Amino acid sequence: MKKILLVAGARPNFIKIAPLIKEFKKHTGQFELLLVHTGQHYDFEMSEVFFRDLNIPNPDIYLNVGSASHAVQVAKIMIEFERVLLSEKPDLVVVVGDVNSTLACSLVAAKLGVKVAHVEAGLRSFDRTMPEEINRQVTDSLSEYLFVSEASGLKNLKREGANPKKVFFVGNIMIDTLSVNMSKIDSSDILKCSSLEKKSYGVITLHRPSNVDNKESLKEILNIFQEITRKIKLVYPVHPRSINSMQYHNLLKEFQKLPNLSMIEPLGYLDFVKLVKESRFVLTDSGGIQEEATVLKVPCLTMRENTERPVTISQGTNFLVGRDERKILSCTQKILSNKIKKGRIPKYWDGKTASRIIQIIIQKL
Repeated sequence: MKKILLVAGARPNFIKIAPLIKEFKKHTGQFELLLVHTGQHYDFEMSEVFFRDLNIPNPDIYLNVGSASHAVQVAKIMIEFERVLLSEKPDLVVVVGDVNSTLACSLVAAKLGVKVAHVEAGLRSFDRTMPEEINRQVTDSLSEYLFVSEASGLKNLKREGANPKKVFFVGNIMIDTLSVNMSKIDSSDILKCSSLEKKSYGVITLHRPSNVDNKESLKEILNIFQEITRKIKLVYPVHPRSINSMQYHNLLKEFQKLPNLSMIEPLGYLDFVKLVKESRFVLTDSGGIQEEATVLKVPCLTMRENTERPVTISQGTNFLVGRDERKILSCTQKILSNKIKKGRIPKYWDGKTASRIIQIIIQKL
């Protein structure tokens, strides 16, 4: 029996590990699965609520590292995870996404000679000012199994010289979670609780440092919100990082004064996806939401200068708009006038990615 350690640490990880856990459990005679939660996100709405919504079992190992600077957080995870590896002696460490937990655990495993599988390999924004880009590149360079979600990942890994025998095009693991939970999502009463009508509002998610850490960028965003809310209501589940920055720069009251902007607490997975599904559009700087919006056929305006998920633009419903007010307002007007692309679902975004991954691990490990 092969021992597998599955690592998660932050909101996007939880969405990606749920289908892997479910699929591994179908092969209990072949695998001993241990779930490791690093504690990178320790806030309830950013962590435990996702375990509840997605029926993820309690972690077998909890590292409890908490929040800190990138260097300190990575160091803490590495110290604690090394102890776990030395004690458990697994055959494989599975990491997902591009957060600090992904990087730290991959590095420790590689140094101890433990094979690493990276789910969502090959994605590149080509922007090293994003910590996630460095995490992705390093993790991919250390991994024995590179599980790719979209065709751009195949091209990126080939260009970087990855061994093609290590690369597997399996599709998007997040869509597995979306597919299996659709009935629960449809049953969410978040619209009723928030007094919202379908397609009568837009959804905002902004948390990246380039958007929310700087006073000038926050002022730009405030002006953009002010213009959009003249035409449609905006609902903003505010990330803790964003609200702390608004308070620090004395801008929170300015945001709260906008009459058609509803700033609410972070939501669990089911409520949030329901909010997005029934919205007119999403304004975001998240990676995963670009993918979810594409499958949900909801227009997505990405407030970044680049994306590591280009298929959401070439085939999906995504538009790169940065903080360009003119571009954002133009796209918003087209959306409200129903003059926007509908998009299509990319290859292998079919809810069967976890099954493909586990079959490859069975064959290769």
